Amino acid sequence: MNNIPVMEPDRQYYFMDRCKERLADLMEKAGRGLTYNIQTFGCQMNAHDSEKLKGILDLIGYQETESEEADLVIFNTCTVRENANQKLYGHLGHMKSVKAKNPDMLICLCGCMMQEPHVIETLKAKYKLVDIIFGTHNIYKLAELLYQRLDTGARVIEVLSHSEITVEKLPQKRKYQFKAGVNIMYGCNNFCTYCIVPYVRGREKSRAKEDILEECRMLIDAGVKEIMLLGQNVNSYGNTNPEISTTFPELLAEVAELPGISRVRFMTSHPKDLSDELIDVIASHETVCRHIHLPVQSGSTKLLTAMNRRYTKESYLALVDRIREKLPGISLTTDIIVGFPGETEEDFLDTLDIVERVRYDQAFTFIYSKRTGTPAADYPDQISADVIKDRFDRLLTSVNRIAGEELARFEGSVRDVLVEEPNRQDASLVTGRTSENVTVHFPGSTDLIGQIVPVRLKECKGFYFIGEQDL
Repeated sequence: MNNIPVMEPDRQYYFMDRCKERLADLMEKAGRGLTYNIQTFGCQMNAHDSEKLKGILDLIGYQETESEEADLVIFNTCTVRENANQKLYGHLGHMKSVKAKNPDMLICLCGCMMQEPHVIETLKAKYKLVDIIFGTHNIYKLAELLYQRLDTGARVIEVLSHSEITVEKLPQKRKYQFKAGVNIMYGCNNFCTYCIVPYVRGREKSRAKEDILEECRMLIDAGVKEIMLLGQNVNSYGNTNPEISTTFPELLAEVAELPGISRVRFMTSHPKDLSDELIDVIASHETVCRHIHLPVQSGSTKLLTAMNRRYTKESYLALVDRIREKLPGISLTTDIIVGFPGETEEDFLDTLDIVERVRYDQAFTFIYSKRTGTPAADYPDQISADVIKDRFDRLLTSVNRIAGEELARFEGSVRDVLVEEPNRQDASLVTGRTSENVTVHFPGSTDLIGQIVPVRLKECKGFYFIGEQDL
């Protein structure tokens, strides 16, 4: 153990090799291969983290299974809503009986929920079955923490208060071989009053442009056709790193111009700082997908101020007008919260008004969830459940109607579709997405998966299309 590398990621590859040796002994003793299962909750950042965890475990020699009765189970947690915590505790209650059947199984917890000190204290006191606990800032250390548990037999808890280093170039196991997410930054500086993310993900930290481009080139060389650039707010890329002089629009343009790239997406864009420069970059690069997710949260300027969103209803609508002027036909999607503290009927009508005026292709609607640790949790005028339900139902009716009307504009057109998987209901169909992120099902064989093919969108079914190849 005296030759352990100090520098990352060499240190983690060292521990992957040590874990591989330990696993070989365990498999010989068990007389079978050992399995793992990862349960992922929350956002695309968590999903991308889980791809890294899977890559590490595959390299060590574990075999992935969909069963929670695996030899190693990881819960990659979310804590955006209070009930997410209760959901995890429910899972752990179930895991007690599972582990009783297989006392040698290991249970690991990681992700955003682990960054809350009161959660760690609860886990220490009430959930002795958990073997390894780590947070959002040391996801990369799975192999090292696993080796420590295998070597000592003792519970391992390592949760960092902030990100000391950013470690990339670790193995990944992606759900799709032809599309991939690439982190361009970590953390969030926005501090929306309802959101716990800045407290559990930490402050914004942008990756060097050269590292991002190198990762993108490697993915393209490996056959990836679509890359999604990921960040809590991609528009603020580079703002907090003095050594980074590149803006997000400049970075997006460079990725979009890489030889061999077919599609580039990004997620998420905050309305407060989506620039005209970014709109121009999208308009001038065909490889950038014609879809922007632009969370509005509320149509009421009063509530937007209380949420600390730093834009108004009027400035948001003006931004949409500028986007639509330069990018006619673009797909706009959004997030909306109903029942934020102090929301009046007039405030809610402002939200309905913005939905009617913007006419989103899709809106993800949420009932406000009081989140301990956020300023809004202590705001007066919390809204009653029956009022929230009434407003939520009215909003849902509106967004569903408009989405169906808006998507119908593509009916009869031919769109390039990236085929993702066999259709889950009809084996004769395959499923893919257009540049606008519209789901399309059409007759085809599985050898089309991973290819971009022209498809005529014949029939709009509300949130998706039935199509046929345009041969």
